[in-house]
Amino acid sequence: MRIRPIASLSVAAAAVLLLAGCTGSSPDSPTPDASASADAGTCQSALSQGKVSSDVQVTGDFQGKVAVTIPDGYTPAGLERTTLVDGSGQQVRAGDVLKANFTLVDAATGEVQLETQTTAPEGMDTLISSQQIFGAALECATIGSRTVSAFPAGVLGEGSPAFLLVADAIEELPTRATGTEVAPAEGMPTVTFDDTGAPTITMPDAPAPTETRVVNLRQGDGDVVNSGDQVIVQYTGALYDDGTVFDSSWTSGTPAQFATTGVVPGFQKALEGQTVGSQVLVVMPASDGYGESGQGSIPANAPLVFVIDILGVQHAEAAAQ
Repeated sequence: MRIRPIASLSVAAAAVLLLAGCTGSSPDSPTPDASASADAGTCQSALSQGKVSSDVQVTGDFQGKVAVTIPDGYTPAGLERTTLVDGSGQQVRAGDVLKANFTLVDAATGEVQLETQTTAPEGMDTLISSQQIFGAALECATIGSRTVSAFPAGVLGEGSPAFLLVADAIEELPTRATGTEVAPAEGMPTVTFDDTGAPTITMPDAPAPTETRVVNLRQGDGDVVNSGDQVIVQYTGALYDDGTVFDSSWTSGTPAQFATTGVVPGFQKALEGQTVGSQVLVVMPASDGYGESGQGSIPANAPLVFVIDILGVQHAEAAAQ
């Protein structure tokens, strides 16, 4: 059985979804949407309502491959989570970005459906959100923890079997680009940053672009972003003509996550071929943005500017396994 791409596996039972920030746009939206904020209150996880059966046995070293032994006839009673190892690091909250390992197992057959220890041995880049199973499996745990979570049949999509998910929270990653600073490029907007890393964009005294131009403000040394990959980013988008900011993950308070093929062409060009840890400045004509129709507060025929911090990547090839 092939499950849906890992970033799309959601905790779909609305009754147990607690307040949490969105991790980006829907698959049909051409740009990310940072309009929702992470819950700033008490840390809560959608998977904290019950304890996984003590008859389920998980063995294997932290950060290594695990073996899951499931008793005959086992059926998860609901969305449940048990902490197997208590880490000594910081508490994991919605909007954090982690390196983490995951093993997803069919609860009826014991068949391993996904094992990131093989596809990403140092840990998979993960954005924490209650709305996705990988984030919900670790939200409110601490760095260094291992949890096992249970998902009843149907929660991961119509007709899906029950699953168990073992998750290791390895380390917390930066929520701003940390690559080597690159000298500003002539003719491009000027970008300054506050103490958190949020950008302010000043437009040049120059005509709007007729072709998309991408330059690096910082050059990272992480994994390369390929077409179709899921990326975890911070970003700010502004109108080239007057500098009005129309969307920003910095304002929402949490990074965004989406596929490179799910955004407008200019944004896609700014991501693919880049490396994790990089900060990218892109200017694009309306033809690589929203064209003659515009969208929301973006007028028709509007050239756009984005500053993008690339925080993590989940490769499409690995996600499809």
